[in-house]
Amino acid sequence: MSDVAQEPRSTPFSGWRNGPGDASLAEVNGSVSVTGRSKLRRLLAFIGPGYLIAVGYMDPGNWATSLAGGSQFGYALMAVIAMSSLMAMLLQALCARLGIATGRDLAQASRDAFPKAVSFPLWLLAEAAICATDVAEVIGTAIGLNLIFGLPLEIGVVLTALDVFLVLMLQRVGFRWVEAFIIALLMVIAACFAIQLAMADPDFGAVIRGLAPTTELVTNPAMLYIALGIVGATVMPHNLYLHSSIVQTRGYRRDAAGKREAIRYAVTDSTLALSFAFVVNASILILAAAAFYANGRHEVAELGEAHTLLGPLLGGALAATAFGVALLCCGLNSTVTATLAGQVVMEGFLRIRLSPWLRRLITRAIAIVPAIAVTLLYGESGTAKLLVLSQVVLSLQLPFAVIPLVWFTASRAKMGEFVAPRWMSVAAALVAAVIVILNGKLVFDFMMGG
Repeated sequence: MSDVAQEPRSTPFSGWRNGPGDASLAEVNGSVSVTGRSKLRRLLAFIGPGYLIAVGYMDPGNWATSLAGGSQFGYALMAVIAMSSLMAMLLQALCARLGIATGRDLAQASRDAFPKAVSFPLWLLAEAAICATDVAEVIGTAIGLNLIFGLPLEIGVVLTALDVFLVLMLQRVGFRWVEAFIIALLMVIAACFAIQLAMADPDFGAVIRGLAPTTELVTNPAMLYIALGIVGATVMPHNLYLHSSIVQTRGYRRDAAGKREAIRYAVTDSTLALSFAFVVNASILILAAAAFYANGRHEVAELGEAHTLLGPLLGGALAATAFGVALLCCGLNSTVTATLAGQVVMEGFLRIRLSPWLRRLITRAIAIVPAIAVTLLYGESGTAKLLVLSQVVLSLQLPFAVIPLVWFTASRAKMGEFVAPRWMSVAAALVAAVIVILNGKLVFDFMMGG
């Protein structure tokens, strides 16, 4: 760990009941040196955490909504993906500000700001959200293994438990290696979609026009519903906890000037990474529009169905293979970030430290049991329903992460001189309200059988 990380942590602001306590992810906190370099090299040293966060914005739930939107409405929902990305950038910028300014991640801040009668239920909800996230990753990885290697879904689900060893190995060699692994797989995903888009030959003029919102988004109920799904699947609760923690892996100076610089670089990192996530999600929609919508296939939303149709429609097996590889890489990436998020949540809310391998096995076992049961009983159609259910669980938990984040960062008593600018707090409050309302509608529709 760098010398910078050994400096005393920031004095607690008056709005917190206690001091920061233990460092978030103590084993890697401040371990990446960023001092004594040019501005460009310091910026590059901050690049990394944002890409771990970007993984959550291209999970199987995002794939399903983008596929459905592109196949049903062509390029018309590009504006919705762009708006969702801007909303995500704003909330993740607040996460970086909270973590760097206060020395607390969102879980620690919630434990410190609320009495146990409130913080304990918040912990339970956060754990439920992480288990739901893990279910989606299990399903996505298993489908990827099935598409590429032909493995039965139930075997693929069981094999996902082995990723615990991958996570442990990466954590032992250093946090920069975790980030390098994530970024490498993201580059593979980008390459896969570049291949598919080249083969699909989309209408880029229509893509540009799709970035301008139309009144049909409101007047067409079917389009509105898919748009709600895209926005509702954008922000994932575990990303908010995770980002506020991993920005603290940088060994920035803990004085006011050092924190200001760290916030600036961390926000730049997350904005660039989420711009990349926008490109990937847009690529999924563009691919669906060019391959399915343009060929009269307007009801494609299942990942397996999309894989099966891509080869014949684009005239070769390469596009289908690239689709499967990209999906598998997304699943592998997500396993790393969910493990870290689980550690942040448990340690932050309860101050309980479990061995990473034990923490990972517990969450993965909770995800694997229902996934195995559903795949054995219902096959691929059942996994699709389980994926939808996992998204509903995430929707239920989301307000309990977003609202505290906006409240904390808008409070001068809690943030001191690093309080979010008024315009940012107002915008974030509006974003939080939109996300909560849309996710509430998603849950209502689910409960009503929609």
